[in-house]
Amino acid sequence: MRRCAAGFVTRVTARNRLPLDYSVASLRVVDFLVDGLRKGGADRQQVAGTLFGLGAYVGEVLVRRAGAVWVDFDAEQRAYFGQPVGVRMRDGRVWNPLGKVVNRYEAGREESLQTFYLLLHGRARPRQEAS
Repeated sequence: MRRCAAGFVTRVTARNRLPLDYSVASLRVVDFLVDGLRKGGADRQQVAGTLFGLGAYVGEVLVRRAGAVWVDFDAEQRAYFGQPVGVRMRDGRVWNPLGKVVNRYEAGREESLQTFYLLLHGRARPRQEAS
């Protein structure tokens, strides 16, 4: 999934100067991108590849910033989440970033990806600099 996210960022940023730098703040950009897809009126199937790439990116932000690791879902998790992969936090909780992006597309603003990160249970806390 890391390569999927990196490839997506390379393709998207080659055409546009989007600040997709794997920061927490960049999740707001993802929110705007999904909103743009919604406003374009495309059917979900028409934008499925883009939503998958955005979901991989969100998951990679969780890996890099929140201490998560990518995991393949077992059959029960795949049935529940509707996705093949997700992330596991240090506390053992499993999250579905691919599905969260789809939810943002379907439900709109109430499913903010930046807010999802900020309210995420089990994420690593930023290290404090020693004085």
